[in-house]
Amino acid sequence: MRIQKLSFLLLCGLGSMLSTTSVLAEEGGTGHVSPGAVGTLIDLAPTRSGWVLESIFTHYDGSFDKDGLPVGGLKSFGLDANVDVLTLGALYTFDSKLWGAFYSAGVFAPYLWMDVKGNVNDFNVHQKKQGIGDITLVPMMMAWKNDDWQYTASLSIYAPTGDYKKGDIANTGMNYWTADPVVSAYYSNAETGFNFSVFTGITFNSENNATDYKSGSLFHIESSIQQLFPLGKGYIGLGLDAFYFEQIEGDSGSGAIRDFKGRTMGIGPVVNYILPVGTDNWVFEAKWLPETNTKHRLEGDYLWVKLVYQFE
Repeated sequence: MRIQKLSFLLLCGLGSMLSTTSVLAEEGGTGHVSPGAVGTLIDLAPTRSGWVLESIFTHYDGSFDKDGLPVGGLKSFGLDANVDVLTLGALYTFDSKLWGAFYSAGVFAPYLWMDVKGNVNDFNVHQKKQGIGDITLVPMMMAWKNDDWQYTASLSIYAPTGDYKKGDIANTGMNYWTADPVVSAYYSNAETGFNFSVFTGITFNSENNATDYKSGSLFHIESSIQQLFPLGKGYIGLGLDAFYFEQIEGDSGSGAIRDFKGRTMGIGPVVNYILPVGTDNWVFEAKWLPETNTKHRLEGDYLWVKLVYQFE
């Protein structure tokens, strides 16, 4: 079976990595960059000029027990969080290349619905909030193509635009900046439809001035393996997505009681559908990623649903 040239697959910017599903600051068990935000072909940088519009829905249901994690300047000994996030964003790829690479830039904005309850400072607390989260700016996204391979480099900057209140266990914003440089490699066999990818990056966080807490840098790696099959007028992809997050720097600042280096990993199924319509392209993806082997972080399940539309 021969699959058509897959150049139209390389269309969807790293917008998926820009969705913030975070319930709390990294000091509270998670951060701006969420597991499953990238890893598959829908997350690749565009390799043709024009616009990419993307909508991302994320559902997260997670908890931790008796860890004494700092949350909003307080200490939690148990927390349950249920969060839904809708992120809308756009990327534009310029006609001119830079250093031989396709160059894109964009912005992504999330809206969060949160339901968080737990034991904080020996009191049972339950809060619900909704609102705009921390907007992500993408000043640089570059893609190089070489036969069946594509290599990318990008920089995402998370701005503290969401609401944050010290003492609350549910905040739509984190009250600090994050920079997340990411590099990736993607292989696609145009004859068989087989593809795999690897994304890796390091997050750098500023201090949360409200709590005098600086979350340490985090190393993250996401990878996927997929097989494409013809279906109708497009292609369906089936595969697995996996991630590993490891905090490589301890938390610091006067508000940090301990370094609380966090860790999480997981693997789950992913399905997508690619539909070319004339010169435009649609890509849909859904994946489920349960977390495991988690330390000093919320542990739960991520559900991602992404839709991308590319046009000139």
